Amino acid sequence: MDNDSSLRTYKLLVAYEGTDYSGWQIQPSKRTIQGELQGALCEIAGETISVMGSGRTDAGVHAMGQIASCRLRWPSSPGQLAMALNTKLPPDIVVRESVEVVDDFHPIRDALRKRYRYQLQIGGYASPFERRFRWRLKRRVVIEDMQMAAGMLVGEHDFASFQATGADRKSTVRTVFDCDVFTQFEDRESDLEMLAIEVEADGFLYNMVRNIVGSLVQIGYGKQDPTWLQEVLAARDRSIAGPTAPAHGLFLMQVDYSNEIYRFEK
Repeated sequence: MDNDSSLRTYKLLVAYEGTDYSGWQIQPSKRTIQGELQGALCEIAGETISVMGSGRTDAGVHAMGQIASCRLRWPSSPGQLAMALNTKLPPDIVVRESVEVVDDFHPIRDALRKRYRYQLQIGGYASPFERRFRWRLKRRVVIEDMQMAAGMLVGEHDFASFQATGADRKSTVRTVFDCDVFTQFEDRESDLEMLAIEVEADGFLYNMVRNIVGSLVQIGYGKQDPTWLQEVLAARDRSIAGPTAPAHGLFLMQVDYSNEIYRFEK
């Protein structure tokens, strides 16, 4: 770690629409969220600044509460850092907040829990205003069955059946604190319903939420009984679970940390 006393570490709360980006992580010749943030920091700091995120959201995935960290010399307040960054960032990326944290803050290691939301549209017309943010299902689902199944995922389990290939972890055991299926909006005249599935856990495997959503939809369609999810968990086999839900319905909502990370009282 650089011992330069003029350097400070900042925690950024970032929101973005991921439609036009190839995910969070920098990739050659592609637009990414990390790349845009580093470019904006370079403009205001006059030097190359590295940014680390709390998670690598995939192409098309959105965020209301992504957390990023950076370390730089900044002469003004943390709040003015956020304001300066927003003058350099494209309109589909916004730094909602910037606070100073301890020098060794690590957005992945120090995270206590994360919360994701997945949004669905059931029935109704193909709205041009929702198409980037919801998976549209043309068939009705039994929400009560999906809710019953979602409850079975709460607790400490081995989620190997919900991990996509390509990012293996040392352990596939995670603790899910909350898994809710709920109606956001309903219009009976047009047979339209907007649903959300929120999952909060101490960590997530690659595509875990999207694979959970795909499995819950199979249950909602009546293709599987709610208790099937217990069989899926026990199998520890990705091929047993449902399909992967599309990326565009997924939002990273929140990442929680201990108050000990803040340099000053928050």
